Amino acid sequence: MIYPVWLIELSKALAVNNGAKISYLLSISGPGAEELRKDLTETGRLSLLRYKDAIASPWDEVGPAHVQAILRYAENNYVDAYTEQATMVKAFLRAFTGLQAWVLPALFTILKDLRDVAEKADDVRFQQGNSVGGSLEDAARLCNKAFTDCVMDRATGPESRKWGIYHVVGLIFKCYFSVNRIALSRNIIRALSANKDIPPLEQYPRADQASSSPSSWISLSFLSVLRASLLIFAFLFQSERELTSAFNLCYAQSKRNLELILNYLIPLRLLRGQLPAPALLQLFPRLEELYTPFIKALRSGDVKAYDAALEWAETRLVEMGVYLAVEKAREICLRCLFRKVWAILEKPTRIQISQFHAAFEASGLSMPIDETECVLANMIFKGYIRGYISHERQTVVLAKGAGAFPKLSDRKM
Repeated sequence: MIYPVWLIELSKALAVNNGAKISYLLSISGPGAEELRKDLTETGRLSLLRYKDAIASPWDEVGPAHVQAILRYAENNYVDAYTEQATMVKAFLRAFTGLQAWVLPALFTILKDLRDVAEKADDVRFQQGNSVGGSLEDAARLCNKAFTDCVMDRATGPESRKWGIYHVVGLIFKCYFSVNRIALSRNIIRALSANKDIPPLEQYPRADQASSSPSSWISLSFLSVLRASLLIFAFLFQSERELTSAFNLCYAQSKRNLELILNYLIPLRLLRGQLPAPALLQLFPRLEELYTPFIKALRSGDVKAYDAALEWAETRLVEMGVYLAVEKAREICLRCLFRKVWAILEKPTRIQISQFHAAFEASGLSMPIDETECVLANMIFKGYIRGYISHERQTVVLAKGAGAFPKLSDRKM
């Protein structure tokens, strides 16, 4: 397809509100791009600008930038391809504010291409020894602009650009995750929470719900906090609920997506003492290998084995961004050990600190008895044990019956 014909096809698609056709024409690497590239007779920007009067502004800027982008992309020149794609996206967004929901397929395509090319461009820069890429951060800013244009649309009903919100949010979060700027996701969440005109989540496409919407809350309450080493435990229950929703909405055939969700859902469940079923772990061998030592230690209350598993898996847990959550789940292991002592002693209401200390010694953990008292005090303070410590008598006074060790599901985090 020669460039003038491509412009005519674009004009026709705009005239009849054919978003799918525009998406096809503006793809950087799909069949539409190949069809245009193979028949190009004029590739210079100046020569392409001769046709600017053939289509309304700012589409006259979209065309030349798109041609340059597909040419640079075909040459594997991803740095220059990103520059041209960003130029095209900026021109597209100037037109986008005057359009309706029918153009969303084209928006999704060019933003996804923008992110993919940005990632390749930053990889090239990194291989060249430049640790500062910048393309993905710039892509996130452009996606943010598209997000704002969707949110601020005053139209209602099926023609509103608001129907593109969660799809764009998913792309923004992917950019943030890639550049380790996940805490910025909080701004998106606040914008979503503040805008009451956004249609209910359940009305969006299922793919947007699973990858953007329930998962969008992951970025606030788990990914953006935990992976940034700023774990705020007040959000854990909300995180678990939204992650569970995302897991249930995810297609069963999308095993990679299911595994990514479980990367973060399993540690949250461990914090509540809920262990994954062996049948579930068998479906994901990498997760089974990683978490089985922790699960065995939690079941038996073997704190030493849990510490050994933490040391063994530290690098991988840090890379996954869940080390802090798994480390905090060690408290569940301590609770299990202390509960065993209580059960062996026939569930008394008073237990000498020395007896808990003996349990540590039997487990292979050597520590001063004062440290054991400190651990017990922390467990009481955090709600794992209900009672108090008589320091003078070196005794732990417990609540009667099963109330001495409250259910983990009832404990406030």
